[in-house]
Amino acid sequence: MKNLTKLMTGIVAAVALTSFAQAGEVLDKVMAESKMIVATNSEYPPASYLNAQGEFEGFDVDVAKELAKRMGVEVSFINPAWEAITSGKWGGRWQVAIGSMTPTPARAEVLDFPAVYYYTPAALYVHKDASYMSAEDVKGKKIGASAGSTYESYLNKTLKLDEEYSPAFDFLIEPGEIRTYETDTNVMDDLRLGDGVRLDAGVSSVPNIMEAVKNNYPLRIVGEPLFFEPLAVVVAKGDDEFSQKVGAIIDEMGADGTLKELSLKWFGADLVSTQAE
Repeated sequence: MKNLTKLMTGIVAAVALTSFAQAGEVLDKVMAESKMIVATNSEYPPASYLNAQGEFEGFDVDVAKELAKRMGVEVSFINPAWEAITSGKWGGRWQVAIGSMTPTPARAEVLDFPAVYYYTPAALYVHKDASYMSAEDVKGKKIGASAGSTYESYLNKTLKLDEEYSPAFDFLIEPGEIRTYETDTNVMDDLRLGDGVRLDAGVSSVPNIMEAVKNNYPLRIVGEPLFFEPLAVVVAKGDDEFSQKVGAIIDEMGADGTLKELSLKWFGADLVSTQAE
């Protein structure tokens, strides 16, 4: 697995950063207390979600559990708002975020990305009864996305991804209105009401869309993927030792096949070893 050293180069030098911890403080705290709190998403199946018993499950959750196991600590999960995670203002409420986050230059100003752990395509989706056949067909329509996500940035034409990890892409959608929601599931809930009732289309990850279809949401994907996202493990700035420790373990999990095994388990495909060319 690659880590995101290149993405961080230049950004750190250009931005005056406020450290959230002294060097080694977070790592020392986690190891001394033998526990780690991980921020993730409760409505992003099959990556992370709450099961019928109210417990966190999914690919991201299993990655976090394996990370904690290899660190020799217990793990617990928290479900903060996405905007709270991306803000970098964690205040010690959690130490790691494993929630399928795409590293971007803007996010790298306040967060560290120790390692990429898988890749996923993003796509346009509509109600199954809609007539749209391409991204161009939804020009001027109401398009939904989760607030603060790369999908919202794509619709706003502000999305910037590191070229080393993401193939080049074009902005193919011309929304008439962009509607933002707390989660992707909320977007799908509105779209399932019918074509054009509240929304005309949405943008999300292909695995997330396919999981919704599996759960009887009347949706379908339109056209080819809009872009491919590298998804990274996230820590707050201020503790290089902790960041390096987390990154080394995730790299190890990629090298020994653990991440691939978990990807096959949850996605039915290897989203770890390969990405779009």
